[in-house]
Amino acid sequence: MSKVIEQDVSILSSSKRGLVYLTANDWALVADKASRVLFKKGEVLVQRGKRGNGVYLLLKGAARVQIPLQAAAPLIGPGEICGEMSFLEDAAASANVVAEGDVEAYHLDPPTLQSLFELFPHLASRFYRSLATNLSRRLRDVIGPRSEPRAEPPDSGPKRSS
Repeated sequence: MSKVIEQDVSILSSSKRGLVYLTANDWALVADKASRVLFKKGEVLVQRGKRGNGVYLLLKGAARVQIPLQAAAPLIGPGEICGEMSFLEDAAASANVVAEGDVEAYHLDPPTLQSLFELFPHLASRFYRSLATNLSRRLRDVIGPRSEPRAEPPDSGPKRSS
């Protein structure tokens, strides 16, 4: 593996908000098949209302996720993914993702991903599990701070008076 790919894999595998269930071997396969793409500040990675062409895994820089009717636009950075909802649903994107500055990313189109998943089914399992975890975390972020339900003692039945 080249030094550049080793550095890329290190960035992707160390992200706590990335595809956390992928192994080092998975990342090497992904890096080998992905295309490196560059975006300048203000360029759109994912366009709301347009069908996506795969997913992007950020290597350098940051991008803003512009969600309709949401005041605060989340920022994603190295190791994080975008375009996954459109990929999963094979549908138009639900948000814009715009480069905040120069962004380097890996791009994986659907045929490339499908080919990897057919050859390496365990990679597919870990990839989709990672996506599910990310989407759950992002939904929780939108819903708001977690509040644990208050534990109440179990009901011991009707009270008798003496």
